[in-house]
Amino acid sequence: MREGDHRPLGAEAARGERAADRKGGSVNARVVWSRILVIAGGVLMVLGAADPLEGSLVILAGSGAVVLGTILGRSPRRVLAYSVWAAVLITLGVGAMWVLSALGGLGGDTGRSMWLALVLLPYPVGWLMGLAGLIVRLVGFLRARRQQA
Repeated sequence: MREGDHRPLGAEAARGERAADRKGGSVNARVVWSRILVIAGGVLMVLGAADPLEGSLVILAGSGAVVLGTILGRSPRRVLAYSVWAAVLITLGVGAMWVLSALGGLGGDTGRSMWLALVLLPYPVGWLMGLAGLIVRLVGFLRARRQQA
């Protein structure tokens, strides 16, 4: 401990680790968590597609995990914007679907036109955007890995 430094002697200092070493470790942990969140979010988005109504909450959670992973990974602004737009579209579409479902659905005896289904369009568009973004990220990751080897 330096003179004037009143912090307790931590385990890192006792082992002789420098602050730069600890900071480097946290950056690596951030990258690992970013990848875990993006992969888990992608898996949730694909699994939720099995049942578009009940799975919509799983897809919504998956798109949120992808956005969080993108933020943690400090991805370029365009990648972050793309992920956020996909999540916003999914959120709007899922919200519209749940509201319409709670109101009794469309067509038939409800008196609501089938054209009202157009408000659901952001859901599949956002899902496809999210899936396409994940595929592009996966291809980029595999190319970078191949070049390193």
